[in-house]
Amino acid sequence: MRLSVIGCGYLGAVHAAAMASIGHDVVGIDVDARKVDSLSRGIAPFFEPGLQDILTAGIESGRLRFSTDMADAEGAKVHFIGVGTPQQKDGYAADLTYVNAAVESLVPFLSRGDIVAGKSTVPVGTAADLAPGIEAKGATLVWNPEFLREGWAVQDTIDPDRLVVGVVPGADGDRAAQVLREVYHPAVAKGTPFLVTDRATAELVKVAANAFLATKISFINAMAEIAEVTGADVTQLADAIGHDARIGRRFLGAGIGFGGGCLPKDIRAFSARAEELGRGESVGFLREVDAINLRRRHRAVELVVEGLGGAVFNKRIAVLGAAFKPHSDDIRDSPALDVAVRLHGLGAQVIVTDPEAVENARRVHPQLTYTADRDEALRGADAVVVVTEWDEYRRQLDPAHAAGLATGRLVVDGRNCLDAEAWRAAGWTYAGMGRP
Repeated sequence: MRLSVIGCGYLGAVHAAAMASIGHDVVGIDVDARKVDSLSRGIAPFFEPGLQDILTAGIESGRLRFSTDMADAEGAKVHFIGVGTPQQKDGYAADLTYVNAAVESLVPFLSRGDIVAGKSTVPVGTAADLAPGIEAKGATLVWNPEFLREGWAVQDTIDPDRLVVGVVPGADGDRAAQVLREVYHPAVAKGTPFLVTDRATAELVKVAANAFLATKISFINAMAEIAEVTGADVTQLADAIGHDARIGRRFLGAGIGFGGGCLPKDIRAFSARAEELGRGESVGFLREVDAINLRRRHRAVELVVEGLGGAVFNKRIAVLGAAFKPHSDDIRDSPALDVAVRLHGLGAQVIVTDPEAVENARRVHPQLTYTADRDEALRGADAVVVVTEWDEYRRQLDPAHAAGLATGRLVVDGRNCLDAEAWRAAGWTYAGMGRP
């Protein structure tokens, strides 16, 4: 099938390459000429495991190409909208500028029978606002939210755990749902749940899922705050309650909290939309979820300050991690970088390292010192702070080896990912999040 993907950022580039990898003829459209040039040459503009391979294969096969000209989308049977919906600069609501511009630019090139499939995360009600212009061309608008995990995005696109398509009930909606089944044929054929809903429900699915995950993370971090004043161990607590099948252990890892380009801005946009709908009290708890999340970053800084005797001025601190999560170079709203910047603001000499995100971090926070070499960051450090749980830090870093490089013996485990006893045995003072 011939497909177009409008927007070639993180979501769009992965979706375009993944669709080509399962046999579709795909054109990706973006207004950023540099990004399009990079993608056209088969160079992924960001780090995502597996993307480079399917991007190269798609370009070489001829099934995948990229363009800055919206006219190149003409003739596609399905047009996916995958542009960003950042938080507004003057509030919590989602900025729909890019979504509106993408649809407005696409409409002149639509033909009767085309399907426009929104993938961007938008406030509920957006599809209803966009539909008239699309339907005037005889095309059909559906909402097909993405559920990508950074670091697993290629797998999540090709082999998702569920597919959701929101349609307007009726013949056009039924036809559109059937076409989407064909688009995702490999996943559908293996039994992946394919849920057909109304468009409003499909819009709500993604933000509801993110709100639930954010709530679960902040819940265990709230328990960490209680553990810190009672001597309890939040890691053991999470293990114990996680055995309850109704709760589960996943997303109960206490630490410095969540970040990235989705969860923080999505829960804020959800709250803002609920206020607009006159139901702000229904998701009022999300404000506290957000507040707990931000407090944990401050707590990590406090542990460093306390561990160094009350002040960090002129102390050399190695910060292990810059990306908001491992297997990614994404630094958007990164708790790791936030901790580093706060320590720098207190007068510390901060050296940040990360396997993939150093250059991205340097562009945004040039005031910090960076190195791609983990051992170089550790050399001469008065304290070590682990803030992104890369395997290079949680599994491959021997505490005795680290002790041979660092000057001090304080390690703050911002992700509760280290073997506390092993680090203590090697002479370190270990401080975890919500751990005695």
